[in-house]
Amino acid sequence: MTPSFDKIHNQFKINGYHYDREGLAEVAYSFIKEGKAYEKSIGDFLLDWLSSNNEIQVFTSGSTGKPKQISLKKEHMVNSAIATGDFFGLKPGNTVLLCLPANYIAGKMMLIRAIILGLEIDFVEPNLEPLKGIKKCYDFVPMIPAQVERSLIQIEQIKTVIIGGAPISSELSSKLLGKNTEFYSTYGMTETVTHVAVKKLNQLKPGESFNFKTLPNVSVYADKRSCLVLDAPLVSDKRIVTNDVVNIISESEFEWLGRFDNVINSGGIKLFPEKLEDKLSQVIKERFFIASEPHESFGEQLILVIESDEADANELLSSIRGIKTIERYEIPKKIYSISKFVESENGKILRHDTLQSI
Repeated sequence: MTPSFDKIHNQFKINGYHYDREGLAEVAYSFIKEGKAYEKSIGDFLLDWLSSNNEIQVFTSGSTGKPKQISLKKEHMVNSAIATGDFFGLKPGNTVLLCLPANYIAGKMMLIRAIILGLEIDFVEPNLEPLKGIKKCYDFVPMIPAQVERSLIQIEQIKTVIIGGAPISSELSSKLLGKNTEFYSTYGMTETVTHVAVKKLNQLKPGESFNFKTLPNVSVYADKRSCLVLDAPLVSDKRIVTNDVVNIISESEFEWLGRFDNVINSGGIKLFPEKLEDKLSQVIKERFFIASEPHESFGEQLILVIESDEADANELLSSIRGIKTIERYEIPKKIYSISKFVESENGKILRHDTLQSI
């Protein structure tokens, strides 16, 4: 069978049952009418997918601005599902778990992968402990870092975990190294129909690196700002210019350095908050981020913003200075505490809005 958005793979199952188009529509209606909020989102999306429209309306995550509605071609979503299946070797009958909300692209694409590739998909209510009470093993599951952190005891019930939605701390990365499960960090956005590149986090083979590798039919290069440009014709009709500063290794491999709009220039030294945050995660357990404020001599100076009512600035600075890999100019000059960060609808920290609230 040639994959197409108007076809359902004959080995597709949802919660243990196979459905044709008519049956799947009935299930979707029942989710909408009788289900919980997360099941209603699944039902809404399934009806959108089963409709005769060639496009799906989706909302961006809102992590770099207000969420906006965009149109994605169903054909591109099918191509994305096939690319993921090819890269990870997914076969008809493989088991997958949906533990992310279906009102965002990551959750929607798990449903499409199952329908197109013939996967057996189960779903649970999205929460930070998605494996709690589950004894079944799965071949492939996407999670956010916080879910992985809370699932480490059971994580080897899963063959492959892809992690996205937020940065992965050094502390969490170190916990993954000895696991039998294969872990990958993902790079992508709503406009690229989820991930177009992945980075292996453990079980490296000879010749492999911790850089991002693109999925099939995706190539990359950098613009004059050293920002990533994506050429992915099977999932986007035009090249996508990002604000992500990268080091290009080849047309299929790159190192991610940070967001162009977050780069701090302090006394002529360019600092990438995301890279520095990775270092600081060794000693800071609360949620935090690095930003800057104006400085008369240096233009900008580093500040640390932490989500805490009880943060001791002197104690924090002492711990930061004790990090072996920290440079003198990477030590924050001021520390601000706030009881609650400003977040997007799906829980991503809105840095600019949080700074405005201080």
